[in-house]
Amino acid sequence: MRIDLHTHSTASDGTDTPAELVRNAAACGLDVVALTDHDTVAGHTEARAALPEGLTLVTGAELSCRLDGVSLHMLAYLFDPEEPELARERELVRDDRVPRARGIVGKLQDLGIPVTWEQVARIAGDGAVGRPHIATALVELGVVGSVNDAFTSLLASDGPAYVEKHELDPFEALRLIKAAGGVAVFAHPQAVKRGRCVPESAIAALAAAGLDGIEVDHMDHDAPTRARLRGTAADLGLLTTGSSDYHGSRKTCSLGEYTTDPEIYGEIVRRATGAFPVPGAGG
Repeated sequence: MRIDLHTHSTASDGTDTPAELVRNAAACGLDVVALTDHDTVAGHTEARAALPEGLTLVTGAELSCRLDGVSLHMLAYLFDPEEPELARERELVRDDRVPRARGIVGKLQDLGIPVTWEQVARIAGDGAVGRPHIATALVELGVVGSVNDAFTSLLASDGPAYVEKHELDPFEALRLIKAAGGVAVFAHPQAVKRGRCVPESAIAALAAAGLDGIEVDHMDHDAPTRARLRGTAADLGLLTTGSSDYHGSRKTCSLGEYTTDPEIYGEIVRRATGAFPVPGAGG
């Protein structure tokens, strides 16, 4: 089985619609794909309706968190999307995205970069506006060569145009995910190119609070980092996943570029009580 547990659609900051994403996942030979848009489940209904036969959909979301001033992302899988506390927190994060994005645009303009809010809003369309949309605008203007370049310079967490947003405390995120019957995996925990990362001691504290796993195989982790994280996971009894973090044409990674072991996937499904994987019926 080929299993990719971290992808994004136009419901947040990807370039594939949810329907396009599941069709592309099937076309590239995936057996299981998780749709994990940022702080939203808005794409799940469309993805279910379009799900090709032979492809299983794992519903999820990537939750924005902050610990000791450092941003981190928590992948939540197979939770009940109607659970009111978690739904309320997702809404608070989404509501802060527009003022945050406007703040970033303002900082870029102060730096002499001719990006406009109208340009960013056009790129975001109906999606939850975020830094990838602003990064795409910077690519259009020729300010940077790629979205990744923007994230490692102007838009990095220690970059000159960075603006903080409402983010969950990760320990509270774990509580909410568990209360909604979900499974929690720390996304790309050592993606140092994006900016500051929490120390690995924080992973131990999160594990003690109920974290299920860490995303090890990811484009932003080099080989030594992956080896170190596997050791950390083994010491802490955490699951290890691999995922593409696919954003369509917005990033260079491909669907299925990194995958999760079927036994790990089976354990994630076993632990979840809020929702079940959706088998494709040829939508």
